[in-house]
Amino acid sequence: MKQLALPFLFALASLTGLHAQETYYEKHVAFPANATAGEKLDIASRLVPTPQQLEWQQMELTAFLHFGVNTFTGREWGDGTEDPAIFNPTALDCEQWVRTLKEAGFKMALITAKHHDGFCLWPTKTTRHSVVSSPWKNGKGDVVRELRDACKKYGVKFGVYLSPWDRNADCYGDSPAYNQFFIEQLTELLTNYGEVHEVWFDGANGEGPNGKKQIYDWDAILKTIRRLQPKAVTAIMGDDVRWVGNEKGIGRETEWSATALTPGIYPRSGEQNKKLGIYGKAKDLGGRDIVARATELFWYPSEVDVSIRPGWFYHADQDKQVKSLNHLTDIYFKSVGYNSVLLLNIPPDLRGLINESDVQRLKEFSAYLKKTFARNYVVKGNEAWHGTSGTVRQYDVQKDALVNTFMIQEDISKGQRIESFLVEAYKDGSWIHVAEGTTVGYKRLVRFSDTCPERIRVTIRSARGMANVSAVGLFYAEPLADKSEEVQLTDIPVDEWQVVGGSEDSRQAIDGDRKTVWRASALTPLVIDMGHEVKVNGFSYAPSLEEDLTGTIYKYAFYVSLDGRSWTKCEASGEFSNIMHNPVPYFVRFGKTYPARYFKLEPVSEINNKNVVTIGEVGILTK
Repeated sequence: MKQLALPFLFALASLTGLHAQETYYEKHVAFPANATAGEKLDIASRLVPTPQQLEWQQMELTAFLHFGVNTFTGREWGDGTEDPAIFNPTALDCEQWVRTLKEAGFKMALITAKHHDGFCLWPTKTTRHSVVSSPWKNGKGDVVRELRDACKKYGVKFGVYLSPWDRNADCYGDSPAYNQFFIEQLTELLTNYGEVHEVWFDGANGEGPNGKKQIYDWDAILKTIRRLQPKAVTAIMGDDVRWVGNEKGIGRETEWSATALTPGIYPRSGEQNKKLGIYGKAKDLGGRDIVARATELFWYPSEVDVSIRPGWFYHADQDKQVKSLNHLTDIYFKSVGYNSVLLLNIPPDLRGLINESDVQRLKEFSAYLKKTFARNYVVKGNEAWHGTSGTVRQYDVQKDALVNTFMIQEDISKGQRIESFLVEAYKDGSWIHVAEGTTVGYKRLVRFSDTCPERIRVTIRSARGMANVSAVGLFYAEPLADKSEEVQLTDIPVDEWQVVGGSEDSRQAIDGDRKTVWRASALTPLVIDMGHEVKVNGFSYAPSLEEDLTGTIYKYAFYVSLDGRSWTKCEASGEFSNIMHNPVPYFVRFGKTYPARYFKLEPVSEINNKNVVTIGEVGILTK
């Protein structure tokens, strides 16, 4: 535990007393054994980020670049058997990537240097399953190098994703051998490419060729990062940055960066988090009750990751499914505006370029944010002030300003302290309620109905000691049309389709309406008679739109038949990879055509291994 003693001496005045010296705790603090709930809350208020965590939070917008063999196979999770020869972008231009991101306001680019398939985008010495075995640049290319150089040229920070799970490495599952192999790969990335600002691991894990589950040596991995890149933040399976808990782009309205959630890489995490009844997706990770029961706290801020498309890798059939400007804006307000950093995935296409559809949407997104936040209508809104529970601060508002968005920020270098706040507007001779919120942290944005206030009044309803407000603001966010993305789930009409041997409600899986859901109390196959012969190239599966994802299919088998009696199993991956965290429609293409009148979707396993099935919609692909 690192303690930083920072004295603050204020002039004595009628309304100001001598503030005692405050001791700050950087990144982590363990409570004294006999600390009371009040003492713990006081200590929690003085937990602060490391310099690199603070710098990371201030970026607000960062970008993921999912690129690799999956880009060329059309899959989301490769299985490691891919031929490196398929990796052959025809016009790869990392400067186009970074220039696009820079112009859109993104401050960092993170590349999938290796995904679960094990294919490495740099010429590693650890395996031949890399760019050296591809025809791209005659095996002499290095995507990581080209991205790093582009980031340096355009002043954008650089980060790497390195998948711990490797479905190609023979040593995976032999824990000591693979840990050494993985650390060698990590060492190459952190040694040969200059400064790395973020190192990103997910928790994906599986069995190796020996049938054993790999046990990652997180302690050694983290020590390697700290030794080679001490200024880098470690994300998700690290102890600097926390996964928000979903891939929808939505954070928590009450988001504590000072949290009792023990990072998962620590051996004690399971026991401690269970004792407190908290987990990564829990709604409250740092409230008073949790702090009172905790033995230690971590500065462990939230990162919200989401893709600009339904998938994480580029798929041509999703060019018309890029998230709308309205959707992206809503994500911004519910991530950056909820005290989180937004990590938006923009996957390069088969050419090695960010696709025109994505570029256009990013331009619109950037222009909208710039226009919205170009002018703060609060007079002297950037003046810092201090307040405790009950403190009220009034501001003049520029004359005749139409506003609908309120911003408040804390100086988190002195901790996160505001628990709740109220915003009122003075209009037509009286004060009216405009907005309210809970935690603030680095930034909180609250939207409300259009109004033209003369003044506003901000009340700190509850705070942990002395809150440090760095800025408030009023802005006007122009309303956007609520148009959902175009998602075509089937290439042929479903009017003639009939369910074979199922219950009447089975038809809800093929009625063209994702809002209706077929539920089965067992892993029951869905058998459909399409009414006539069709050339089938693939199928789509859309999970339920409900928050409860129970019954979502994880592994499956898909069959076709001409007569409904003799069935052919279609060649497919057999799993909806990552559907638990990214419950969007999945499009499976077989790579060949099957003549069929009947098809059968057979659930093999559910995302939580439950004996139930839910289907929002199933479609057939012929193109």
